[in-house]
Amino acid sequence: MRIPTFFKRYLLPGFVFQSVVIGGGYGTGRELVEFFLRYGPAGGLVAMVLVSMVIWSLVAAASFSFAHVFRTYDYRRFLRRLLGRGWVLYEACYLVYLLIVLAVIAAAAGQILLELFGFPYFVGVLGIMAAVGLVVMGGSGAVERVLATWSFILYGLYLVLVVLCFRAFGDGILQELAQWDVREGWALAGMRYAGYNLGIIPAILFVTRHMRSTRDGLVAGGLAGPIAILPAVLLYLAMVGQYPVIVDRPVPANFLLDALGSRPFQLTFQLVLFGTLVETGAGLIHAVNERMAGAFRETGRQMPRVLRPVTALALLAAGTALSGFGLMDLIARGYGTVTYGFLLLFVLPILTLGVHKIRRAGPSSQAGNPLQESEAWP
Repeated sequence: MRIPTFFKRYLLPGFVFQSVVIGGGYGTGRELVEFFLRYGPAGGLVAMVLVSMVIWSLVAAASFSFAHVFRTYDYRRFLRRLLGRGWVLYEACYLVYLLIVLAVIAAAAGQILLELFGFPYFVGVLGIMAAVGLVVMGGSGAVERVLATWSFILYGLYLVLVVLCFRAFGDGILQELAQWDVREGWALAGMRYAGYNLGIIPAILFVTRHMRSTRDGLVAGGLAGPIAILPAVLLYLAMVGQYPVIVDRPVPANFLLDALGSRPFQLTFQLVLFGTLVETGAGLIHAVNERMAGAFRETGRQMPRVLRPVTALALLAAGTALSGFGLMDLIARGYGTVTYGFLLLFVLPILTLGVHKIRRAGPSSQAGNPLQESEAWP
């Protein structure tokens, strides 16, 4: 039997969360404009760090601990244990969110390749569909490896981006922040941003299989907020140097790279960004596959392997159909429709009822959860 490593128990959940969040949360920069930069450079930064990050950590800690205590590693079992029959309302909300994010991913992929290379829009859309399908076919182990590995690549790239931006227009960044422009509504914007992204936590609970105690869940959850928000903060700081012009750009990350004027770095960044879109789509679709696999196991059967790629292609096709609405409209209007659903159906219940159920479970249920050899991550 393999003992889960420090990384798998404490850091992997945060990196997987960050990987799934980024494609629909801040990869293109458009989301950071809508939820943060519109409230002033300083207001947006405060909302990210003091509101969104803190809420992410609190909810992740409660969720990871709950999943460990009740051995609920897919969102179906997790929500059934938390909400009872009301879990189906969450699933409806999650599927709407999934289709919106897949549409955002498809639209972003098409826009990226169009702006960079002049490729037809559908080339990027079909490319992202094929890449996501390949990752999902590998199951939990492959998804974990891809998401964690790409996160390290992403961190390195964003650090380079910030360094280049401060060298090119650092005075402008510091000047905008020094003005301390904090506009009314920044706290609510931070809560809304946190809320719609938190809805994916039940979708990544397959990573909690590695945990050995509720303490693991609390530590991993506490680290998940900073791990997931740091790349967003780095990109946000880089974008501040192009404020306010960047606010109206459909893909602010592309506009920022054009301002830097480095074609090699632009190509590298967009390649990595394309990869982040792949990992987000793969993580969200994998959650649906795990939910289906859990339902099969409850009836004593194994989920047919062919259903994984079939499910992925069906969801990707549906999301692609929505991508025609355009990236800006999808982000500005689409996310708001599910944010409050996630807050009511998941965030508030896990912080109240979920914590209560964990405490009632007692110490004997909160310790010890050795992985079976077949579950270990090579």
